[in-house]
Amino acid sequence: MEHLIEYIAKSLVDDPAAVKVYRRASGSTLILELRVAPEDTGRVIGKGGHVANAMRALLRAGADSRYNKVILKIV
Repeated sequence: MEHLIEYIAKSLVDDPAAVKVYRRASGSTLILELRVAPEDTGRVIGKGGHVANAMRALLRAGADSRYNKVILKIV
């Protein structure tokens, strides 16, 4: 899961070396934290949040059955 988000984010930003994805599991919730360079935050979020929402939809579709909820935080 985190590899997919990392791949998408690296293809969108100007500074792919600054892209980091951290994974935390809390019970039946999976939290992925995406960190990018400050100047690339807008590119990852997208106009109106469309890019971020698309990444969240991909996470929900590909989530393991052990996680009821998958959260993507963009920092």
